[in-house]
Amino acid sequence: THTHTRILSGCLSLHHNSYFSALHHAALSGTVELLSLLLEAQAMVDIRDVNGMRPLHHAAWQGKADSVLVLLRGGAAVNLASQDGQVPLHLAAQYGHYEVSEMLLQHQSNPCLMNKMKKTPLDLACEFGRVKVAQLLLSSNMVTSLLEGEGRDPQDSASTTPLHLAARNGHRDVIRSAILHEEPSCRFDTCIAGVNVNTRNTYNQTALDIVNQFTTSGASTEIKQMLRDASGSLQVRAVKDYWNLHDPTALNLRAGDLVVVSVCVCVFLRCYSTTSGAVTATAMG
Repeated sequence: THTHTRILSGCLSLHHNSYFSALHHAALSGTVELLSLLLEAQAMVDIRDVNGMRPLHHAAWQGKADSVLVLLRGGAAVNLASQDGQVPLHLAAQYGHYEVSEMLLQHQSNPCLMNKMKKTPLDLACEFGRVKVAQLLLSSNMVTSLLEGEGRDPQDSASTTPLHLAARNGHRDVIRSAILHEEPSCRFDTCIAGVNVNTRNTYNQTALDIVNQFTTSGASTEIKQMLRDASGSLQVRAVKDYWNLHDPTALNLRAGDLVVVSVCVCVFLRCYSTTSGAVTATAMG
């Protein structure tokens, strides 16, 4: 219509004046109708602003799920980085936008990409205490190695794990999620594959060391106890028989068997019996 033509004409001229395209403005403000009109008019869906950010970056930053969906359907690339190395998932994770983060992951956004500060989306979610987004990212098979600091540059003085970042800022619920997250590929219904709480950063610090040194929040006492408990061992008792005829290397159990499990190998067993579970567990200290 004539009105739409005037809107488009006015908005398209913004790019020349401010290095910020009409599509960037629409994505930032969450104006879905304008986004759709611009894309129908063949606007460049991955156009960059002066900082290398695409419209999808701005929509993800603001948590505009409807705008993100329109841009994704319009062909926006999910893994293109800005000048500081951020992909849209970095921004969604840092600001705790669960729906947007989930949408980006469903469209194959890579949760293991690092920005120029050597941080992944999971790092940012843990650092800023975005527990729901952290849990979402932890459910991805791709992030398992990140929990142990694998893939980090050994020469990077800031090299650390998500647990260290959460500990530094006293994010109790994030720490609990990192310790007790469920391993997506675990063959046992009773498994929880948690982060190794004894992993040290490049300053030779564990997460507990960091809490002792830096964290002054009211939650610090609980966090310290949580980390101490996780650094011990578990004694588990089988509550029913378990064996796997198809895997000769699998651990076979008979009801009543006792097994000592070290948390240091990053495998936890639920401390209660599940419907299909084979063990129950008690802490040994």
